Amino acid sequence: MRCKPCLPLIPLLVTAPVFAAGGGAHTDPAAPIILGVTAILIFAVVGRYLARRLAQPSVLGELIIGIALGNLVYLLGGDFILVMREGRVLFDMIDLTFSGMSMRDAAAQMFPDPALAAKIVEIVQGPHGMQLLSIAHTADVFSRYGVIFLMFLVGLESSVEEMRDAGMPSLKVALVGMLTPFALGVSVAWLVLPENSVGSLLFIGATLGATSVGITARVLSELGVVRSQEACVILGAAIFDDVLGLIALAIVSGIVISGAIQGVAVMQILALATLFIVAVMYAGPYILRGLISMMRGLRAHEAKIFVTFIFVMGLSWFADLVGLATIIGAFAAGLIMNDQYFAQWQGDDILGCDTVKNLMAPLEAVLVPIFFVLIGLQVKLESFLDADVWLLATGLVTAAIIGKLVSGFAAGGGLNRLAIGIGMLPRGEVGLIFASIGKGLGVIDSQLFSSIVLMVVITTVISPSLLKWALRRGVTNTVCETND
Repeated sequence: MRCKPCLPLIPLLVTAPVFAAGGGAHTDPAAPIILGVTAILIFAVVGRYLARRLAQPSVLGELIIGIALGNLVYLLGGDFILVMREGRVLFDMIDLTFSGMSMRDAAAQMFPDPALAAKIVEIVQGPHGMQLLSIAHTADVFSRYGVIFLMFLVGLESSVEEMRDAGMPSLKVALVGMLTPFALGVSVAWLVLPENSVGSLLFIGATLGATSVGITARVLSELGVVRSQEACVILGAAIFDDVLGLIALAIVSGIVISGAIQGVAVMQILALATLFIVAVMYAGPYILRGLISMMRGLRAHEAKIFVTFIFVMGLSWFADLVGLATIIGAFAAGLIMNDQYFAQWQGDDILGCDTVKNLMAPLEAVLVPIFFVLIGLQVKLESFLDADVWLLATGLVTAAIIGKLVSGFAAGGGLNRLAIGIGMLPRGEVGLIFASIGKGLGVIDSQLFSSIVLMVVITTVISPSLLKWALRRGVTNTVCETND
């Protein structure tokens, strides 16, 4: 494969962080941040380009370019990459210093390796320390915005009506596809690393239960079987899986934050998540109409952009306020939002291009790649020098594959159940988001995180080829039937 267009970018990718933290006479204090974040985005573009050339999902290219550059530049001693690599742990260390703890004590508490702690202190207290922290923090904020818009668009592609129409086979596949990998993942992690906390084990299970069928949908479309019964079961199960996955995330993150694992506490968290969804689904349309009434003087595309942004951010903030993950609020916003609310501007959009999805997609397209590159930068390949990590990674990959293959058999007879199970196999961006949240909460350490990312990469890479092989065994060529 030729990659000549990438070659001129390599010097820029290597030197941009140096210039970003350089001591030049910057008139704008944001200049280093602009250059640093732009360099990360260029990494993402290169990764996406390579993935497209290899007929792989864009997310995989962005993730792997982050892994490669993160570990290569780390070996070369790049301070910028080291700061990006430690990410939120480093931010937590800075928070400790605000409470009166010395920088060295805070570093010793957050970084068990004395050499790494000393290096972090040297960088932070160095002449460019604050600039590097500013770049890292800004990139982290942008990536969080990206995840919020990504989950909003996932919700926008779904609807309550579609969940109702998907039918029982899809619901059964989603339930088995969530519970079986969850149980297998928890069991594997407990057997390999029995000293890990319950919260850590639960987050691993939730990550294995996630599904991202964007890759599957592409294969189904390429083979012309998107209207087969198997495809309808897979795509219907994906809608249920999104909701079930977010409920699992709400419960697990609630347990971690509260520190309670008693049955009563779990029921309270589940009730809170359910109450949030019900309240938002009921009140959301009224809030939307109120926002729209305030935008009557604007054009169609302006009203849709402002209303959507405010609505998504508002529900994300509200989810966090009640103790849930922000992405749950973003997903709920997507479930509620549709273009029919903006019918009064229909005459302004002559070509029908100013849909909410089209207007929000550029934000997602720019911000989400930053998230995936940062995820890759935080994967520490040196973790795999530990035999337990290899054992854990192997166990998680095996559990992830078996758990989803089993889900296909819940679809019932008369269908290509192997193809359905394989179709549910990719973890993709959803698994990475779950792992990132667990890392941010401090229950997923570097070793677990690296193992989970490896699982995501493997399941994402092998799924298209396996699905094409399974579909050659035949599909039910009748048009989708719902409400089975």
